[in-house]
Amino acid sequence: CFAGTKETAFIYAVTSAGLVHSVTRSCSAGNMTECSCDINLRHGGSASEGWHWGGCSDDIHYGMSFSRKFLDVPVKNITGKSGSGLAAMNLHNNEAGRQAVAKLMSVDCRCHGVSGSCAVKTCWKTMSAFEKIGRFLKDKYENSIQISDRLKKKIRRKEKSQRKIPIGKEDLLYVNKSPNYCVEDQKLGIPGTQGRECNRTSEGPNGCNLLCCGRGYNTHVVRHVERCECKFVWCCYVRCRRCETMTDVHTCK
Repeated sequence: CFAGTKETAFIYAVTSAGLVHSVTRSCSAGNMTECSCDINLRHGGSASEGWHWGGCSDDIHYGMSFSRKFLDVPVKNITGKSGSGLAAMNLHNNEAGRQAVAKLMSVDCRCHGVSGSCAVKTCWKTMSAFEKIGRFLKDKYENSIQISDRLKKKIRRKEKSQRKIPIGKEDLLYVNKSPNYCVEDQKLGIPGTQGRECNRTSEGPNGCNLLCCGRGYNTHVVRHVERCECKFVWCCYVRCRRCETMTDVHTCK
């Protein structure tokens, strides 16, 4: 079963973060009647430093509140607060996704002044691009923490020797170890990686070393034939050459 794995943790966190990001963007764009820009930042700033709040700051507070009601409340209603270690894990990972969006908020400014000088700046808070949030959560996924499936007073690490180390709001948690995705398992719906095309020169997840799980790869030559160097001939047809290329394709053993 995939429930409670590192991959589940990542999916919950990304889903929660995506909901915050999408709702907040809609608020700022004026597409929702329930919210708009962050009105708490309409005034103030630092006049001595030559800037003040203005523009349209993203109202992340509304986005986070909406996400909690939409994603967390159903889990609590079914299980009764947090109920089990698995439910507590899911709620924590939902919040970790939201915290990632909040942590990566930045301040954008626009300059005002004579001849483009920056004597005075108007600044506003904005969310990071979702790609940056996704990379942050991917790093948290790589360093996720295994917790005990037996929930007592609070969530605790599975490793007894590490239980004094605090668990952060932004950490991703999992209960069960992940299955082996390298080998086919029809019962779990895992296709395995045998026969998958890979990139021999890549060190990333599409590289043959990682994707083939250390089993190595086969190389075969593929012949591609396609139309090329097409030209319009008056009047009225297109004349093309027939081009042939040979490429090496690598597939996992």
